[in-house]
Amino acid sequence: MLAGKIVALPRLKLGLPSTRQLDRLGWAAGAAVESFGLCIGLRTSAPGAIAAARRRLPPGRPLSGGRVDLLYSLAVGGAGPRPGMRRSHRLYCGAMCIARDIDLASVLDALESHARLLVAARSRRGVFLHAGAVAWRGRAIVLPGASGSGKTTLVAELVRAGAASLSDEFAVIRGDRVVPYPKALSVRERRLGGRQRPLGVTALGGWQEREPIPVGLVVLTGFEPGARWRTRTLSPGRALLSLVSHAVPARVAPQEVLAALEGLVRSAPVLRAKRGEAREAARRILAWMERRA
Repeated sequence: MLAGKIVALPRLKLGLPSTRQLDRLGWAAGAAVESFGLCIGLRTSAPGAIAAARRRLPPGRPLSGGRVDLLYSLAVGGAGPRPGMRRSHRLYCGAMCIARDIDLASVLDALESHARLLVAARSRRGVFLHAGAVAWRGRAIVLPGASGSGKTTLVAELVRAGAASLSDEFAVIRGDRVVPYPKALSVRERRLGGRQRPLGVTALGGWQEREPIPVGLVVLTGFEPGARWRTRTLSPGRALLSLVSHAVPARVAPQEVLAALEGLVRSAPVLRAKRGEAREAARRILAWMERRA
């Protein structure tokens, strides 16, 4: 992992040999956050780009100095030397270029996904599952699922029904609790070619939970057109095997992942469910929680 020192904001530098050429470009603005134990720096060549880029970093505590584990550098493109020419925007992690495009929004999308996955894989403060999660009457409901399985839609319906949002992307497991990963819901828009747009929880009439919540239920489910709601309770062994595939750091920290998941399946029932529309599934899930209360 790259490491270094923030010399002074807004000019963030690692000062490592691998970034010396980038360091000479002249950076105009910078920011840094600490997210789940990982310190992330960001610098841009244009002051006007820092606000939009900063919003794409993972949720965390702003930093004003110290060391960073990762440094992102956004070289803003624009008009080229001849009429009709445009320079690409370029995004670097350390010295490696990870995105290049004339569309700044696409490069910022790459920043968002890259930084979030790195935090999820290398977090020092919890094990990240690909999962939606909500809080209902003091208990967390965890909804593991792959991208495109309908996690966000189901979280949104649960929030509309009165649950508090923990996340629509990651459930962060720490002991027997789920730690909030506060962010707007990422809604895919067909008219935008499948690109995600943020939807604030308050727009759904809900709110964002800010405190860790004990796990009350885990539901392994995904949308199937025309499916009727059916569930079965998994044994701890089957539940553990099913959850491993959703753990982001399973390959880099297998022991930590297994320990966290063993605690999870001991703390709460794990259901496998077939579901159709999210509204009906949300109603069934909350009814199940009410019966267990």
